[in-house]
Amino acid sequence: MNYKLSNIGIVVLNFNGKILLEKFLPDLIKYSSKSNIYIIDNNSTDNSLSMLKKDFKKINVIELNKNYGYSKGYNEGMKDIDDEIICLINNDVKVFPNWIDPIVDFYNKNDKVAILQPHILSLKNKEKFEYAGAAGGYIDKLGYPFCKGRLFNYLENDNKQYDNNYEVFWSSGACFFIKNKIFKSLKGFDEDFFAHQEEIDLCWRAKIKGNQVWSIYKSKVYHLGGGTIQYNHPKKTYLNHRNNLFMLIKNLPDTNFINVLLKRLFYDYLTFFWYLLNLKPKHSIAIIRAHLSMIFSYNKMKRKRLPENNLHNYFTINNLPYNYFIKGLKKYTDLKVNKNNFR
Repeated sequence: MNYKLSNIGIVVLNFNGKILLEKFLPDLIKYSSKSNIYIIDNNSTDNSLSMLKKDFKKINVIELNKNYGYSKGYNEGMKDIDDEIICLINNDVKVFPNWIDPIVDFYNKNDKVAILQPHILSLKNKEKFEYAGAAGGYIDKLGYPFCKGRLFNYLENDNKQYDNNYEVFWSSGACFFIKNKIFKSLKGFDEDFFAHQEEIDLCWRAKIKGNQVWSIYKSKVYHLGGGTIQYNHPKKTYLNHRNNLFMLIKNLPDTNFINVLLKRLFYDYLTFFWYLLNLKPKHSIAIIRAHLSMIFSYNKMKRKRLPENNLHNYFTINNLPYNYFIKGLKKYTDLKVNKNNFR
């Protein structure tokens, strides 16, 4: 397949993001002029739709009848989009000239690649990587996500230390590209996640089926971040813990399923007590709620497991919390990673 810029559909999910659209959409249109641009609106109540219809008449607007969240919102809106490559991008991401060209070039040279991510930097501090994705994501054996450029809440400066194209385990939902046929063959995002870590689950399922996920350093975007749920909000704690457990139940290989899941629950309870000691009881309660939701949804998630899962080496390190909190390793380059895993 010889992909071109005209093969790409750029899809923005919006809910009450009128101010963000007014700020970021003009550059997205300007620097993506050969691609089709779609706004999926999750039943906004802030006049987003009237503004789009008035000021951005060439944009394809897809109106949903309720707020479905990130996962189902994209799934519903994507049903009638048939561009060969889809870019899912947040409404608070700033782009610059030629940001898509390295992506198209890489797709054309690599048939096995399904998903690509630009390097995602912070709009607030352009020297730093941004929390949501940084320079591409991985998980440890217990399912903790981390990135080149971001371990937990520690963000690295972009000193070109990751200026290579390389295979990663997951790409950030803030901005990533995926072949449309693969997105639809995987039935899109898991709608039970609602929001947070659904992109990691999607990438994990794609890799189980033999697809590749890569980070492309010559493509860079800048993310404002925190536009949906603030990073330190108890709701985010709940969704991250619940969805991470959902993801493990769905995707862990049979060989270490119980062992890994029990260890992860143990670490969740350590986090529970850490929040209590730091006088953040709402976050502790969020973890308990997440575990209760996992218990009630366990059988449902178990039925979603892919029968052909032989991806045993899905992780690059065994234990991120131990490396970060006990050994004090704050940068990806400090970690002793197994580069042969997850492939």
